[in-house]
Amino acid sequence: MRFGVLGPLAVWTADGTPVRVPEAKVRALLARLLVAEGRPVPVDALGAALWGAHPPDRNTLQTKVSALRKVLGRDAVVWEPPGYAVRYSWLDVVAFRELAAAGSFDEALALWRGEPLAEFGAEPFAVGFAERAALERLAVVEDRAEALLAAGRPVSLAEEVARHPVRERLRGLHMRSLYLGGQQVAALESFAAYRRVLAEEQGLAPGPELVELQRALLRHEVERPRTNLPAPVTSLVGRAGAVASVSALLGSSRLVTLTGPGGVGKTSLAVEVARSLVPGVADGVWLVELAGLDRVDGDGVEGDRVAGAVAAVVGVREEVAPGLAAGLVDRVAEAFRGRDVLLVLDNCERLVGAVAGVVARLLRAVPGLRVLATSQEPLGIAGESVWVVPPLEPADAVRLFAERVSAAVPGFSVTAGNRAVVERICGRLDGLPLALELAATRVRALGVEGLLERLDDRFRVLSGGPRDAPARQRALRAMIDWSWDLLGPAERAVLRRLAVVVEGCDLEAAEAICAGDGVDDVLESLSKLVDRSLVVVSPGDRVRYRLLESVADYGRERLVEAGEWDAVRARHADHYRALAERAGPELRGPDQLRWLARLDADAANLRAAVAGDAGAARALAWYWFLRGRVREARDALDGPWRLGFSVLAGGPVQDPGVVADPRARWFLGYVFSTVGDMVAGEKLTDSALEEFVAEGDEWGVAAALSDRFSQAMARGDFDTARDAAERAERTFVRLGDRWGRLQASFALGTLAQLRGDYDTAARVHRQGLELARELRSWPEVSYTLSWLGRVALLTGDFAEARALHEQARRIAADQGFSPGEMYAETGLALVARRVGDLDEADRLLARLHDWHRQVGFEAGATLVLAEQGFVAEQRGDVDKALRLQRAGLELARRVGDPRAVALACEGLAGAEALAGRHEEAARLLGVATGHRRSVGVPLPDGERHDVDRITAAAREVLGDERFRLACEEGLEDLDGADG
Repeated sequence: MRFGVLGPLAVWTADGTPVRVPEAKVRALLARLLVAEGRPVPVDALGAALWGAHPPDRNTLQTKVSALRKVLGRDAVVWEPPGYAVRYSWLDVVAFRELAAAGSFDEALALWRGEPLAEFGAEPFAVGFAERAALERLAVVEDRAEALLAAGRPVSLAEEVARHPVRERLRGLHMRSLYLGGQQVAALESFAAYRRVLAEEQGLAPGPELVELQRALLRHEVERPRTNLPAPVTSLVGRAGAVASVSALLGSSRLVTLTGPGGVGKTSLAVEVARSLVPGVADGVWLVELAGLDRVDGDGVEGDRVAGAVAAVVGVREEVAPGLAAGLVDRVAEAFRGRDVLLVLDNCERLVGAVAGVVARLLRAVPGLRVLATSQEPLGIAGESVWVVPPLEPADAVRLFAERVSAAVPGFSVTAGNRAVVERICGRLDGLPLALELAATRVRALGVEGLLERLDDRFRVLSGGPRDAPARQRALRAMIDWSWDLLGPAERAVLRRLAVVVEGCDLEAAEAICAGDGVDDVLESLSKLVDRSLVVVSPGDRVRYRLLESVADYGRERLVEAGEWDAVRARHADHYRALAERAGPELRGPDQLRWLARLDADAANLRAAVAGDAGAARALAWYWFLRGRVREARDALDGPWRLGFSVLAGGPVQDPGVVADPRARWFLGYVFSTVGDMVAGEKLTDSALEEFVAEGDEWGVAAALSDRFSQAMARGDFDTARDAAERAERTFVRLGDRWGRLQASFALGTLAQLRGDYDTAARVHRQGLELARELRSWPEVSYTLSWLGRVALLTGDFAEARALHEQARRIAADQGFSPGEMYAETGLALVARRVGDLDEADRLLARLHDWHRQVGFEAGATLVLAEQGFVAEQRGDVDKALRLQRAGLELARRVGDPRAVALACEGLAGAEALAGRHEEAARLLGVATGHRRSVGVPLPDGERHDVDRITAAAREVLGDERFRLACEEGLEDLDGADG
């Protein structure tokens, strides 16, 4: 809980919600405990505070304590002999002292909400606390005044002096402030008033320090400050590194200009840098505020205004005729000559030409002068170093927002419950300090969730900033208006048209979208907008331009006002749809990576361009597939493309009907084969392949051959599979298609694995993984990791196998790629059974069986049924093992894959051995061997663990000769397995 005593008693939850404490005695109890600041208060003292000299028995006090605990929670009010104490996470009087000790005087004083505990009237504990707190507050008021005067800023102390007429330190500060503000007579009158009231009330005379100050005022000997920098009002969050960098840059460059968008905090950073340098600048640091000089009435030219502003700050008063700014600059230069001075010129953007002229002349004339300027565009003169002020990093933006909200909503903090909302607010506001501070003022009325909901109307919501801030800093719209007013017609047109772009664009897109209708040279206008910090540049091989979200919202409003919204949106859609069409062939050739990167950069623009138009979206189907954006593709497409992506996302296999487009037909064949429906997949593949050959589509032919490899493998036709893989690889290598080479690597690695050449298989799959990662094709990365996991399993490295399959599963799940996720889980199930974790294996296998049913193709479950049967056998469940293995054998025979039939026979042999029918088990092992020999792929050593243990069990009972004879019988009768 958070508590306030610097005003009416107040209680808040951690997120700033007020908590009502009912009943006067309970509130008085809480107040008495809080003024002890966590220390225990004796029971007698509590009784006296609540009931005076005649408290009731202790049971009555205990009743009040119980009532308070009911409001605050039992742990908030604790018994600590000889009494009770309150535990708090925040107490305003403690925070007040901490802020004051840190020099944050304004933040400390802002915690005062009124007379401390005034509601408790003349209660002795409240009176004593209020008197002590008032003295602490007065000391902070004096410390603040001391700091402001040291910075050359007069401060109003008249009200404090009226309340405390005989406090000497306060009186001295009042006199110095009046003198510094040019009111020498008023300063001396303040001294006279003090002397008079002191004599009348206390019969005393002023102390020697105040008398000496009065004499110094008379002789004009009061020391003037070496700077006019304002004292900090709030803390500067997230800029420690920036302060250090800019300070270091000023050590090597005499002119540093801070640029950046409006509201990014250029002025705050410049002042903080200057403040940090004051001790090391011998002859002073001076701040010159230039905002508003462009609107000064009169006949003077801009150069006069800038020179006059500088002269006024540094005390050069000589009159110079209008139009002779150079003469006034010379007088300033003469005043600075031979001195070490830092000049801070703030808000130069509206007078950038005039500022450049004055600064160039001063720097040439005064070797000891350094200049730190803030501007939305560089000054553009020799020797200038430009330092772009970035938005706050996300963590710093959250910290700034939280600090500013807590100042307006005592008790607010970022918690686990609201952090995500706060982070989204800070992200939507681009990390701009001014926008964050304006947003913070709205949390009291809206709460953080309400604020986030209303950011779509940010210009209405983010207004009403501090009254003492410049008008441009009181509202988000005013801040951007300030920048908009500086633009010419062409720059305004480009800025508002760029607002239709999503997450930035390259120059080609900017020219297509923005050119014409008053804009002849888009690049020239863009360059000016970049210089003025309204467009952000992202460097790279293809430079990109983007708008901060607030600027983009503003630009969209201006676009609607100009009547250009529909036309510019149409230009945007036309450009990006054409880009998608151009990218299609490039995504299947040697420039595949470059075009993937290009489409990645514009993914959001492409998505916006094809939204609601499935026909236009088809041009992006292959891009979405390569990037693993399965759900996005499914939702955007129609017809066979939609069906294919739906299956990859976990949907059921359905009859696609007639598919005219051979590429779509091939894609469906690929997808159906991927989830195990080889029969339907092969029909589609063969049909597409025939058309690809007729059309001379080399890529299509190679892609179909890659699928033919898997389909032939499923039939046990290894010669066809090997031939298809080798032909596909040659074509894909010639075309330069990395995706195609990746498919070939899978095929060649699988063939090596079947031969028991695990070193070659691992090497080929690692090459495939490198290709998949280059492509950033996450479904393929998932598959390749699983292939490597299978090799690790076969070589007995179970820990590595589990790790690779887990990684593959995570990646596939993140992408919504259901087949890859299930393939990885199959590997995890195999590993679990091999290490003896039968419960985990059973759980995973049940999930896999359900998935095969869900997609509408149980034929892919031959391996799952065999593995479930092995689990049942190893658990000793004869009936279940027999049932599962017989079902698996029946399914394998229907599918027609000799290897699947062999696996089912091996599984059934294990179940028969468990049932005591060892001769039948031996015969089934012979049948299995025959099926494997029929396709020329005997069982490799790495896959013999089940066959070897079943063989050992049968041979132990039958003996070598009977076992051999039974096996030979099975070899001679491949169709004789007991189904």
